[in-house]
Order: sequence, then C-alpha cells, then structure tokens
Amino acid sequence: MAKLSQINRNNKRVKMAAQYAGKRAELKAKADDMSVAPEDRFAARLKLAKLPRNSAPTRIHNRCELSGRAKGYYRKLKLSRIALRDLGNFGQVPGMTKASW
Repeated sequence: MAKLSQINRNNKRVKMAAQYAGKRAELKAKADDMSVAPEDRFAARLKLAKLPRNSAPTRIHNRCELSGRAKGYYRKLKLSRIALRDLGNFGQVPGMTKASW
C-alpha cells in the first residue's frame, strides 16, 4: 500500500489539472499561434508560467486503483502488477488463469 500522502497529493494534482485545463489550453494556443504579435505570445507564456505547477497534466502519476502503487501499472486495467496477480489468483479477473507447467 502506498503512503496516503502520496495518493492524496496525486488526487490533488488530478483535480487541479481539470480545473485549469481550459485556461492552460487557451494560453498554450495563443503562445503557439504564429499569427499573433510576438509581445502577446510572450505575455501568454508569462501567464502560463504563473499558473500552479501542479495544474500541468504531466505531473499526474498513474496509480493502482486498489493499492495506490505507482510502479508496475497496467493502464488498460488501472491496476498494479501485484494487485492484478492477487485478483487473478482468486479468479476475479475474467479469462486470467495462473500459469503452471
């Protein structure tokens, strides 16, 4: 189980990224638009830099839904490898069987 503070911090980042998504997209579009005056593009970059760092979607880390583990994460299932193995051993994942030979 991951530390609760790490899980809460990541959840805070998810909420903040959703909150600032529109503003961030608008500023990025203005900053990348070559038809806008260079002064306005620069001002948009400055405003973008003043937004909270945790509002950037790249700071969000994928975490297991059950344990909160950050490493060994399967995106398709939203589970870590350990949680997936435990569920598979108990027969709770359809089509998954334990390999033995």
